[in-house]
Amino acid sequence: MNLGINRVIKTLIVSDFVLQAGWGLIGPIFAIFITRNIHGGNLVMVGFIAATYWIVKSIVQPFIAYFFDLKKGEKDDFKFLIIGMYVANLVPLGYLFASQLWHIFLLELIRGLAMACVVPSWSGIFTRHISKGWEAFSWSIESTSIGFAFGLISSSVLLLIRRDIFPKDHFISRVPPSEKPF
Repeated sequence: MNLGINRVIKTLIVSDFVLQAGWGLIGPIFAIFITRNIHGGNLVMVGFIAATYWIVKSIVQPFIAYFFDLKKGEKDDFKFLIIGMYVANLVPLGYLFASQLWHIFLLELIRGLAMACVVPSWSGIFTRHISKGWEAFSWSIESTSIGFAFGLISSSVLLLIRRDIFPKDHFISRVPPSEKPF
């Protein structure tokens, strides 16, 4: 049964799944990182940092989308998608070198610009490649994959240790021996 999901749609869904899963892993620890590792970082600043991302992305995104709609073809969309994804996904590396609040603000500004390129280009390509008559189904698969992104990734990571799990009858304690007094 052909469910109207072609290779482009499948690839975009998988790409978005991985992107959202990655940022889903970073998100919960981001506030802790800011408050513990960045000079002057507190929960109020975390809010302003998040607002920086959303404001930059929200202001720039419609202009980029308008540009894509004026251009014929998808080559520009695809270039912006690839470059934006790489830039957005390199931002967490910048966190490793950040020590001041302005570093984090700058990184989130860059991520906002990058995602302002990613979202309209991704959406445009996705929309143009949806099989006729399968629009709602294709968008629902995309939405569902995002909902499962973090849960499935975190559950699947456990499979990496499946060969290291002892069978019931072959359990060997690996608790370090206690030190004996002299």
